Amino acid sequence: MPELPEITLFRNYVRETSVGKKITKVEFPETSLLQSPASKFEEALVGEKFEKTERLGKYLGLSTTDKSWLIFHFGMTGKLEYYANQEPPKYAKMIISFDDDYKLSYSCRRKLGKIFLAETLVEFKAENELGEDALQLSENEFLKLLEDKTGSIKAVLMDQHVMAGLGNVYSDEMLYQAGIHPKSRTNHLSASEKKQLYKEMIAVLELAIEKEGVRDDFPEDYLIRHRKDGADCPKCEGEIKQIKVAGRSTYFCPSCQKEEK
Repeated sequence: MPELPEITLFRNYVRETSVGKKITKVEFPETSLLQSPASKFEEALVGEKFEKTERLGKYLGLSTTDKSWLIFHFGMTGKLEYYANQEPPKYAKMIISFDDDYKLSYSCRRKLGKIFLAETLVEFKAENELGEDALQLSENEFLKLLEDKTGSIKAVLMDQHVMAGLGNVYSDEMLYQAGIHPKSRTNHLSASEKKQLYKEMIAVLELAIEKEGVRDDFPEDYLIRHRKDGADCPKCEGEIKQIKVAGRSTYFCPSCQKEEK
């Protein structure tokens, strides 16, 4: 599933291709992902321009010149494609045409994404009870969010109501880099462990954005290049193990990430 770094790449892609262009038509090859009637999207978008685009965790918001917000959630397989003079992508759910004959399509093969309209991004965040974007948190804000949590640290990191943007892959990575077992109870972590986890969260997310999510470009000592049960740990002589945490497949090194007793 696209996580915060991938949403950043989508945001940058839209900024480079689609912001400032007049929208002439909006088409919906399929409407199952729409969270408002198709007519509402057409009314809000046609004749307007995208003014800016912002990331909110796993969501991407595009504001228009009439101040409406088009918001995408990408599910497992959602993606954006900017093109001209070709057939729409196979799994296109929404196609936005511009006055220069280019188009921006939102595709979602597994149909797990969603497309929203909102008056403001702040309102959307409140209505969906989303936490702050993880990469926008200060260390003090991060520590404050964790201080009354008792569940496993991985479950807390992935809870979009606590902080927005972290999913399975990058939460595993930051826990691995911090040397914290994914099942550790959040309230059992020391202050120094929480501070180290914050440091690794920022480092992992920024690196993932820099590397554009390409796993082979990550450093050799990153778990992301060794996410396989039984793989050699790149930091010690142990083996990577797979377990379930919060219902998700979780990868970690039992030697580097000791489980509390």
